[in-house]
Amino acid sequence: MTEDSQRNFRSVYYEKVGFRGVEEKKSLEILLKDDRLDTEKLCTFSQRFPLPSMYRALVWKVLLGILPPHHESHAKVMMYRKEQYLDVLHALKVVRFVSDATPQAEVYLRMYQLESGKLPRSPSFPLEPEDEVFLAIAKAMEEMVEDSVDCYWITRRFVNQLNTKYRDSLPQLPKAFEQYLNLEDGRLLTHLKMCSAAPKLPYDLWFKRCFAGCLPESSLQRVWDKVVSGSCKILVFVAVEILLTFKIKVMALNSAEKITKFLENIPQDSSDAIVSKAIDLWHKHCGTPVHSS
Repeated sequence: MTEDSQRNFRSVYYEKVGFRGVEEKKSLEILLKDDRLDTEKLCTFSQRFPLPSMYRALVWKVLLGILPPHHESHAKVMMYRKEQYLDVLHALKVVRFVSDATPQAEVYLRMYQLESGKLPRSPSFPLEPEDEVFLAIAKAMEEMVEDSVDCYWITRRFVNQLNTKYRDSLPQLPKAFEQYLNLEDGRLLTHLKMCSAAPKLPYDLWFKRCFAGCLPESSLQRVWDKVVSGSCKILVFVAVEILLTFKIKVMALNSAEKITKFLENIPQDSSDAIVSKAIDLWHKHCGTPVHSS
């Protein structure tokens, strides 16, 4: 039996006995042992498989440029990141923008505003729409990343990725959503249009906030694996799968307001299945990246 056929046999066996992903975890561990981490291979792995929770923060930090590819630099770089974090936090406390009682996600927002030169003159100033997006993502990230320094840096770089790398792509996602929903279930899209709901769907929640506040973090992190590693298009297929999953409910609603309200507060117990099906749908329409360890 060749090495590839042995591996395929083991993978099938592991899946049958409930150890799906054992081979993938080993493959990732091999990639993470390299002296110089191959970011391209890590991206490809993240596109194909969910990241094991024990390695997620590390992989995200490397892919978002918080850590360099070289292992020996990680400790020193994170020491600098922590010093910068503490300096900015201290400055905000000195000017009384935050205190020990300030919610952590709001602290991250004020730090981000200060570092990007957008700190308002007073904490009482109303938040801009972009601040609300940052806050939603930071709140979700808090549930995924335990260390506050890691959480701030990952949130900051994640938001920067949305604002730079995906800046031109994100406004195109509603159109792509309609396109793929039409391919999967044209009747459902027709119903949305007849109710005048299509333009009023919660696109900001889905695409600008990347489902933060819509899906529970345990499901959301599998979607964000794909966003961090290079694909914002996964968001389209999560939205499509939400509509397909709740088709009967949506078809029974006959006003744009009712449909939008329901989609903003979908039942949480279906989220894992929705994300799994969305990833399958994404691979079906966009192909599966080839990963070689």
